[in-house]
Amino acid sequence: MYKILTLNNIAVKGLEKLSRDKYEVASEIQNPDGILLRSFKMHDMELPESLKAVGRAGAGVNNIPVDKMSKKGIPVFNAPGANSNAVKELVIAGMLIACRNICQSWGFAKGLEGEDAVINKNVEAGKKNFVGFELPGRTLGVIGLGAIGIRVANAALDLGMNVIGYDPEITVQGAWQLSSKVQQAASVDDLLSKSDFVTFHVPLIDATKNLINEDRLKIMKDNIVILNFARNGIVDDEAMVKALDSGKAYAYVCDFPSNLLKDHPRVITLPHLGASTQEAEDNCAVMVAEQVSDYLENGNIINSVNFPAVEMPRSGGYRLAVSNSNTPNMLGQVSTAIAEAGLNIVDMLNKSKGELAYTLIDVDAEIPAETVDVLSKIDGVLSVRRL
Repeated sequence: MYKILTLNNIAVKGLEKLSRDKYEVASEIQNPDGILLRSFKMHDMELPESLKAVGRAGAGVNNIPVDKMSKKGIPVFNAPGANSNAVKELVIAGMLIACRNICQSWGFAKGLEGEDAVINKNVEAGKKNFVGFELPGRTLGVIGLGAIGIRVANAALDLGMNVIGYDPEITVQGAWQLSSKVQQAASVDDLLSKSDFVTFHVPLIDATKNLINEDRLKIMKDNIVILNFARNGIVDDEAMVKALDSGKAYAYVCDFPSNLLKDHPRVITLPHLGASTQEAEDNCAVMVAEQVSDYLENGNIINSVNFPAVEMPRSGGYRLAVSNSNTPNMLGQVSTAIAEAGLNIVDMLNKSKGELAYTLIDVDAEIPAETVDVLSKIDGVLSVRRL
């Protein structure tokens, strides 16, 4: 019986993927094999020695101490793309409410008083203050062409916009899904100088912190609209407000309210709604539950942020899963230990990612506990499991 600790409410559709005959799932549980969470901050959490896998029901993993997990040989799974449609829809909505001054005009209309005839008169007199502009023919710059960025780019094309994208690490799979009409930017600055709208779909790392700052705002077009539904910190809020106050920028739409932003007349702040749809929560929970259970039961790794992708069909009933530092001769030492135990390797798959390597090994007979102990004592081996 595997034990799963939930640190946040996980959608029922996801939990249903963990069959009750194999899994015990609870928000308070001792010695868990796996942890499922959404936004819970794990950085100060004491990690149980029993922990084998962590699953984040979402894309970003800033709330998880990934480096600490890697040192313990614990893969961290996420759900890339599961919330992509939800975020795409919010980006499109953000562009529309910004360019048509929806929030400002709504506030004006709600503040109207008097008889209907007076209200009608004031509507006609006041609507000129909220004249906006349309999306077709405008250029949207998309920074980050993963699952979300690709959906946003393609949807903007369908609305008649021009789209320019930048992502030096776009995958081959992603490139196949991206419309050929999306123009490629040579750099971030190249994209910013050509765009009327800019949206971000990247993680918050050193390279993306304050990606939009005072210097970069200066090279943008006048009346630029910035949308940030990715991570707080990608946009320098003080520089953004300064650009809005000067008239350089037209609007800022983001998911991260603050005292500086929430009352500004040209800022629209939302309460982190990017993935807040029932469909997105269900998709994320299902994906991450399936990935964690496949790892615990079969050793397969799909969508891990710190371990390589390793997926191997079972060749028999006896399997070893070994994670280790990515150093020379590790595979040789592991193979020697298996041979010395009198076991014959039926199938094997080894892959590495950065400083970590992972191996699945199917053998022809039951694996003795002594062999696991020998493997665990090899310098550089982080974890060994019999499956």
